[in-house]
Amino acid sequence: MNRIARLVAVLAVAFAAMAGFATHAQGQGEVNRGDLHFIVVTHGQASDPFWSVVQNGVNQAAKDMGVQVDYQAPSTFDMVQMAQLIDAAVAAKPNGLVVSIPDADALGDSIKAAVAAGIPVISINSGADVAKELGVLNHVGQTEYEAGVGAGERMGEAGVKNALCVNQEVGNVALDERCRGFADGLAKSGGKSTVVQVDLNNPSEAQSRIEAALSANPDVDGVLTLGPTGAAPALEALRGTNQLDTIKLATFDLSPDVLKAIAAGEMLFAVDQQQYLQGYLPIVLLTLYDTNLNTVANPVIMTGPGFVTKENAERVIALAAAGTR
Repeated sequence: MNRIARLVAVLAVAFAAMAGFATHAQGQGEVNRGDLHFIVVTHGQASDPFWSVVQNGVNQAAKDMGVQVDYQAPSTFDMVQMAQLIDAAVAAKPNGLVVSIPDADALGDSIKAAVAAGIPVISINSGADVAKELGVLNHVGQTEYEAGVGAGERMGEAGVKNALCVNQEVGNVALDERCRGFADGLAKSGGKSTVVQVDLNNPSEAQSRIEAALSANPDVDGVLTLGPTGAAPALEALRGTNQLDTIKLATFDLSPDVLKAIAAGEMLFAVDQQQYLQGYLPIVLLTLYDTNLNTVANPVIMTGPGFVTKENAERVIALAAAGTR
């Protein structure tokens, strides 16, 4: 049983112990779970196939815990707007706050303000390296650099020597760390990588940029994208240039299209950080904290990396159809 499975098992026992109790002591008062209100602020929109699964995890945990949760995100990758959302959340005085931290410089003051106001904060997805210094209770996600190293090692084992790392959110520290880790992992087998910047909000332009990078460097034999919004244009670029048979493609994170491509042999693997858990676990942890003052000793609760390959893609496809992978 891996660490995540053990954690889920422990939490399941906790849920069973809590079932039947409508109220729990906190300090000198009583807390009714139905009165608890949490706010989730991430940098990813629920329309994104990755973040829609995060929100599904949030919603299911809210239902299972019997608490109220609002999911919020800026309309685009916008750190100013995200900081404003966090500030507004702090002003609303929720019983807990969940945030992603793609840019600690831009969001740090807002997160510290939440902690100073006595609001328990859990971070998810990005920010594992800065969560503790910001006063966050726990971080739920994967360490991005190490995940990138793992992807680079796998690409190297597949024979890739000259790769592109397609970054759809340059400036998102977590994604920058993925590319950095990928370069280091690939270097272990003598390979190298080059970062290609694309705009996740413009798939056609992203495809054109990838095609231009492939044309400029005919020695490229591998492409790693950092999410489904990068994987889709990369897949179309390789299809359009008839290079799917000669260039190995892999990605971070899952989507229905990514899973279909892996099952069809068009994509080598996907790095799976189990984003459903990133939405689900913080709501459970905040509920236990607010009702029973429970804390988890691990500063970073690892949900990845795992790898989806052709061998297990069909099973994951069935789970993705339910919106949980």
